[in-house]
Amino acid sequence: MPVETIRWKNGKVRYIDQTALPHKVKFIDCGNVKRLWRAIKTLEVRGAPAIGIAGALGVVLGIKDSKSVSGKKLSREVDKVAGYLATSRPTAVNLSWALTRMRALARENSSGSAARIKKLLFKEARKIIAEDKEACRRMARHGARLIKDGDAILTHCNAGGLATADYGTALGVLFEAKKQGKRIRVYADETRPLLQGARLTAWELMRAGIDTTLICDNMAASLMAKRRIDKIFVGADRIAANGDAANKIGTYNVAVLAKYHRIPFYVVAPLSTFDFNIVTGKDIPIEERDGDEVRSIGGKFIAPKRVKVYNPAFDVTPNGLITAIVTEKRVYRKPYSVIARRREAPTKQSIKTRLLHSPAARSQ
Repeated sequence: MPVETIRWKNGKVRYIDQTALPHKVKFIDCGNVKRLWRAIKTLEVRGAPAIGIAGALGVVLGIKDSKSVSGKKLSREVDKVAGYLATSRPTAVNLSWALTRMRALARENSSGSAARIKKLLFKEARKIIAEDKEACRRMARHGARLIKDGDAILTHCNAGGLATADYGTALGVLFEAKKQGKRIRVYADETRPLLQGARLTAWELMRAGIDTTLICDNMAASLMAKRRIDKIFVGADRIAANGDAANKIGTYNVAVLAKYHRIPFYVVAPLSTFDFNIVTGKDIPIEERDGDEVRSIGGKFIAPKRVKVYNPAFDVTPNGLITAIVTEKRVYRKPYSVIARRREAPTKQSIKTRLLHSPAARSQ
């Protein structure tokens, strides 16, 4: 079973500190929003779905001790907390998606009491977690159909249980394939500069008993040329309406190489990772991080301390390089615009309808 990445426990947000892996499994009980913001910013919590969950739980954390009696006043507090959390990381759309759900819920119920809104927000956060778990399992089943017995698979960054509430996205497909008895070999890119592949993906795959080989990012082309890679599975942090997908920096490199070597390149992500307000990947905001992440490894400088650094956290893979996108609903192939037409993203009205018919609403 995947490690439990993040949950609510005893009035706090409990999460696994991913910066301590693979050497130590360390859980942190976070009791305030500023600390949670820092956890997201410093990648203690990372992975698009997990960040979304952190945002939802962060809203609950931020208002749980509020003295407000008025629903309208509490709704304003929710807006403030959500706005603050949204500034932690700009690229992963699951964060803004989850925060929008929490904000909409508070606003739609602002005519009621603050106590009722608190209960509904907590229920909504738990629902987001439950939805992510179900989405992970569905994606895994859909994606595993694309894997044959004996396949050698390449993955980049970490898209496993650590990035979600359960099975993971891209790695969830691999976990499911193994569960089905398929013999697979996995090559994990180390993923510079923060080594999520080396520290996290290798750790997760080995825990699952999957044949795992760690490689430097610049070794992928050599393996493809030698025909030692059959398929590539990666996750995503934001997908535009046309199917352009933002993922950890270096993913675009892998996609270009896959196209040249005629290797299927699959993106695995829940529908919550789609941003249908963005037409193409050119409009996806790309987070740029501190240069010391490149200048140093594990706190030790490997480059001149004053050398200039370009350090985008993500790049965008154009839809033309993507063989298919695996979602919890099904596997989509080109044209990816069909996903936007068939999406089932929650709207304010659907949230209101759901809440009005919920057991909590009927009990008021």
